[in-house]
Amino acid sequence: MYGKVGAGNIANGGVGPVRIANDGSVVVSAGLSDAALAGRLFAAAMQTPTTTSTTLNTTFVGLALCNPTGSGKIIIVREFAWMNTAALTAMAALALATTSDSGFAADITPRCCRFGYASSIAIVDKGATIVAPVIERPIATLGTAATTAINSAGWQRADLGGSIILVPGRAVVTDTTAATGAVMQFGYLWEEIPL
Repeated sequence: MYGKVGAGNIANGGVGPVRIANDGSVVVSAGLSDAALAGRLFAAAMQTPTTTSTTLNTTFVGLALCNPTGSGKIIIVREFAWMNTAALTAMAALALATTSDSGFAADITPRCCRFGYASSIAIVDKGATIVAPVIERPIATLGTAATTAINSAGWQRADLGGSIILVPGRAVVTDTTAATGAVMQFGYLWEEIPL
């Protein structure tokens, strides 16, 4: 068997060598490290807790990841993270919804996972007037045992496996069935590739 160490540069439909590691073992999946090393992997997370809007509300409050029209790139959403920092004012279901890129403005600066290597085309926003959101992925049930307790400890993470793709002009937003109070924090991890 013929192999090559490192990522290949092969066009769609092309044929090339099997990828191998420095020790000669076959690389089956490189995970996210290749995207991070190449400067294609980005992250953004809220630094302070926020409230959320009610489900499918066009006056959105939470965290949005937007691929603006004309960006020339596709956003592949790899992970979504959430945490409540105190008891919620109401039990709620948490989901991710998609919408157009209308109404978004930059609130949080995305960070390249290879620090300082590349800049993101994404807009990360904590609230906007959006158009007709549609729930795409149920994520979790948010609840508290009492008004002074929380059920989850620390950040929770959903591995989306790249199953949400944002072409230019599309966005993903958090969605809760009830307003939670100013206790939620959210984050996204995504890859950007040329169209």
